[in-house]
Amino acid sequence: MAELAAGRHEFSPYKGRRKVTVVGAGNVGATCALELARRDYLEVVLVDIVENLPQGKALDLNQMGAVAGFEPRIVGSNGYEETAGSDAVVITAGRPRAPGMTRDDLVTTNERIVGSVTREAATQSPDAVLIVVSNPLDAMCHVAKNVSGWPKERVFGMAGILDTARFRTFVAWETGASVKDVQTMVLGGHGDQMVPVVSATTVGGVPLTQLVARERIDAMVERTAKGGGEIVELLGTSAWYAPGAAAAQMVDAILLDEKRVLPCTALLEGEYGIDGLYMGVPVRLGSGGIEEIVELELSDDERRALERSAAAVRDVVGVLTS
Repeated sequence: MAELAAGRHEFSPYKGRRKVTVVGAGNVGATCALELARRDYLEVVLVDIVENLPQGKALDLNQMGAVAGFEPRIVGSNGYEETAGSDAVVITAGRPRAPGMTRDDLVTTNERIVGSVTREAATQSPDAVLIVVSNPLDAMCHVAKNVSGWPKERVFGMAGILDTARFRTFVAWETGASVKDVQTMVLGGHGDQMVPVVSATTVGGVPLTQLVARERIDAMVERTAKGGGEIVELLGTSAWYAPGAAAAQMVDAILLDEKRVLPCTALLEGEYGIDGLYMGVPVRLGSGGIEEIVELELSDDERRALERSAAAVRDVVGVLTS
């Protein structure tokens, strides 16, 4: 108590909680760290190469807990020693999209960044699960898998949850329903060729096709596919609130062993007729990471759209240097 009174107390990592590392203290990483801290069951380590940035954001987030009523456990670091023994690692590091920039433009730069941080994080936490958020998402999952050498069940990406959230939002607005009552799924690559599964979309249990005209559905599908670009044009940078929250939802599903079926970017080996490619599909997330890939019944049009999406992802993956 005397040390506290004298102002000599220094923040140190808390013990007794599960540990999650978030690599990248930018908008997405900081939002993810906040969402995880608010759960009150985790210690979060926020890592960034920019000196003082993760430490400052961690301090700010810890102080927010006193206002918002949660018990934060957030540590900021420029190195990876603090991350040792993490149960999950969320990689958000990389160059963000700028106006006029496609995800494909990011491949070379972010391949180097994601490869480097994956190597560091995997060395410190060899038993963790690895959740990739960095763009271009599908290609960066291949990088993380190749660099870590981990099994596919423990290396996957956050994309489908975000894309599905966008589609659900547009459907709720169109129908005047609560977004909580909209059930749907978005598959495929995290880009303009993603595939909202209209045949599996319901509002309060009623098929969307019975509630909305086809041309309006098509408009919502197109807006969803271009949702990331729309935000880039408005903000001048990529989205961060929804992506950060989506990554946190995945961490919950894994560390709480929730067995939730969520759309994630997983390595397919024959499922949906696709082999050797990371693609967005429904998976069951639990303590082992991806415990099952769920194959939906798709319409002929949806299956063809998924094949086109896979071809587009292969083109981006083909740009990788290794």
